[in-house]
Amino acid sequence: MLRPRTYDDEDMPGGSGERGRKRRRMSESQEVEDRLESLIIRVGEKSTSSLESNLEGLVSVLEADLGAFRARILRILSDCAIRMPEKCTIYTTLVGLLNAKNYNFGGELVDFIVKTFKTSLKMCRWDAARYSLRFLADLVNCHVISATSLLQLLDNMVDVSNEDTVPQVRRDWYVFAVLSTLPWVGRDLYEKKESALESLLVKIEVFLNKRTKKHHNCLRVWSVDAPHPQEEYLDCLWAQIRKLRQDNWAEKHIPRPYLAFDSILCEALQHNLPLINPPSHQESNVYPMPWVVYRMFDYTDCPDGPLLPGAHSIERFLIEEHLHHIIETYHVERKDCAAHLLNFPYKAKIPLEYCIVEVIFAELFHMPTPRYLDICYGSILIELCKLQPATMPQVLAQATEILFMRIDSMNTSCFDRFVNWFSYHLSNFQFRWSWDDWDSCLLLEPEHPRPKFIQEVLHKCLRLSYHQMIREMMPETYARLLPVAPEPIYKYSADGAAALPGTQTAHQLVVAIRQKCAPEEVIDVLKDLPNPSENAGDSGDFNTLKIDVFVQTLLNLGSKSFSHSFAAISKFHQVFKALAETEEAQICVLHNLFELWRNHEQMMCVLVDKLLKLQIVDCSAVATWIFSKEMTGEFTKMYLWEILHLTIKKMNKHVIKLGTELTEARDRLTGEESSSSESEEESAAKKKKIEIADKPTEEMVERMEEKLEAANVEQKKLFLIVFQRFIMILSEHLVRCDTDGRDYDTDWYRWTIGRLQQVFLVHHEQVQKYSSTLESLLFTSDLDSHILDVFQQFNALRA
Repeated sequence: MLRPRTYDDEDMPGGSGERGRKRRRMSESQEVEDRLESLIIRVGEKSTSSLESNLEGLVSVLEADLGAFRARILRILSDCAIRMPEKCTIYTTLVGLLNAKNYNFGGELVDFIVKTFKTSLKMCRWDAARYSLRFLADLVNCHVISATSLLQLLDNMVDVSNEDTVPQVRRDWYVFAVLSTLPWVGRDLYEKKESALESLLVKIEVFLNKRTKKHHNCLRVWSVDAPHPQEEYLDCLWAQIRKLRQDNWAEKHIPRPYLAFDSILCEALQHNLPLINPPSHQESNVYPMPWVVYRMFDYTDCPDGPLLPGAHSIERFLIEEHLHHIIETYHVERKDCAAHLLNFPYKAKIPLEYCIVEVIFAELFHMPTPRYLDICYGSILIELCKLQPATMPQVLAQATEILFMRIDSMNTSCFDRFVNWFSYHLSNFQFRWSWDDWDSCLLLEPEHPRPKFIQEVLHKCLRLSYHQMIREMMPETYARLLPVAPEPIYKYSADGAAALPGTQTAHQLVVAIRQKCAPEEVIDVLKDLPNPSENAGDSGDFNTLKIDVFVQTLLNLGSKSFSHSFAAISKFHQVFKALAETEEAQICVLHNLFELWRNHEQMMCVLVDKLLKLQIVDCSAVATWIFSKEMTGEFTKMYLWEILHLTIKKMNKHVIKLGTELTEARDRLTGEESSSSESEEESAAKKKKIEIADKPTEEMVERMEEKLEAANVEQKKLFLIVFQRFIMILSEHLVRCDTDGRDYDTDWYRWTIGRLQQVFLVHHEQVQKYSSTLESLLFTSDLDSHILDVFQQFNALRA
């Protein structure tokens, strides 16, 4: 830590000894700071001494060091309040004891937390803002802040719910922040300011009764409420707060170490919070999206032992929030995450394994997208099974059984995640499962979610194993659900191939490629093939037979592995580009890829991705091909939507990359590259470097703007193609069912409408840019309400 000089220049001896002593002083100072930080961070951890004695000792240490390390202590305590919210009451007790001994320091800390809170709101750091608010509220319990000034702050936050012309998600968050703070401070406010608290709750109730919940259905994991209601998060928290109010604000989960120091704390002088008004809404503000509270278990699912708190008990909310925070903190290291979950502080009071499994699946099934990759949750569950082999595998098996039994009404996106998790989990436990328990699904239609789930799981297991293993692990009764051998179907060597046009050329091409021919020689081999399109009277923009022969032959020769296929495509990239100049020609390439590899779903996904990367096919061509008639039989299979999503993501990444590059170039052009944390020398050096080498010209920035505009046009085109095709096939189905007098709500319809919803939700950030275009061109008021509902629910997420 740098210190100002404590001597005049003329007093400086100038020898190296003085510099050495200065370095030692700085080193000693840093050591003290590090020791203070360690003591503050570790307070409340397991110790031979009681928490009360540890807090008293820490107060004495900090009080002695306030003179020299005041600013550092303020920063550490503020950081702990935000980064370790589960220890909130420990730190508020510490602050309360410090405030009792040093009123001025208590005021400085309150000011520091208020500043952090206001900055977090302004910078849209919503979790940090909520934890800062919680900390301020709990300081009321420690007699650091007056209850009146806190209520004024909470009142100002709830007033946001009355703002006009702002997104509902803004109003929602401010109300949520207040409600989620009340478990900590509700009892104190009830005892001291009951009428003001009731007035606050009435305001909240009025807002909740009038708010719209159009978004609710698209965020549900299941479409039905039996056996557990799929409650919207604010409704659920409001029910929990009302139950807490009925119980006179007494909860049984939050540790309150300050009660042991009540005689000291109640004598301390209190501070009043300054007037804090929430910052006004800015168009650039992005607020947390709403969610649905996930429920999998109730007390009847748990064996004898501690009872699972009820769905509307505040303890359920507090336990789940704490477990979610543990996952957020430790998700990068699965072993640490599993260990911390199992060392949950209040595990003796709850059926911990059930709570953990429910929270992990709540994260995995979170809509519109989970916070982390599917494999993150899978790997944590595996570690939990290893650390707790006596109970965790049984609870997880019970959860899997519940999910499978309820899969009929499961959201399509969650269905995919369930498939991905279960196949990964099986691969880590030797693919063992009691399949006979599920054989009733074999009597159902192939498109029914239960047999469909098992079929998709087996296809995913095939990616993680090999075909023979899959055949051996399954009972014979499941034969119709087994994947076929993942081998290429090369039509030019099949029975009857001699009668096919192009067979002779295909054989010549095989010889030429095996002799390591150049791309030009391949074009020469193909040049004499006739164009069937011309014979059929079409314009013949491209030669379908040349594409057939080349694509099938080359990819069949590279069929030994992904690497062989990649090498073949890269070597003959020039030929691909020559043959597939138009979108129709690119669709023909994809058609031949499918003909060859229709039995190998993973190869299809990987090769389409490669063709996109090498710009052999465009994103729009892939989308058009997916919705083509030849893919009708594959339409409800997961791999096809995996291809569509990777295509859209590739386009989205391209647009984001160009946008980032343009922003950086504009900053460099206007000289806004230096940050406030840089020294003058660093800024000057960077400016000089930019002036010499990196600073773009206005022409370069204009070209980048044109590139971004072109990419946005392509992205919009891609979304228009996808949504237009969805509307066409769904409208045809609905009209046909209406004409024939049949029920439209078939398995096919549910899969398709689910996939439409999935595209909206998975890519919501990019689709949102074009919502007005989509509304004016495609999702118009005369569209069938079943399809239009999906679009309106999507719009409501950010409304």
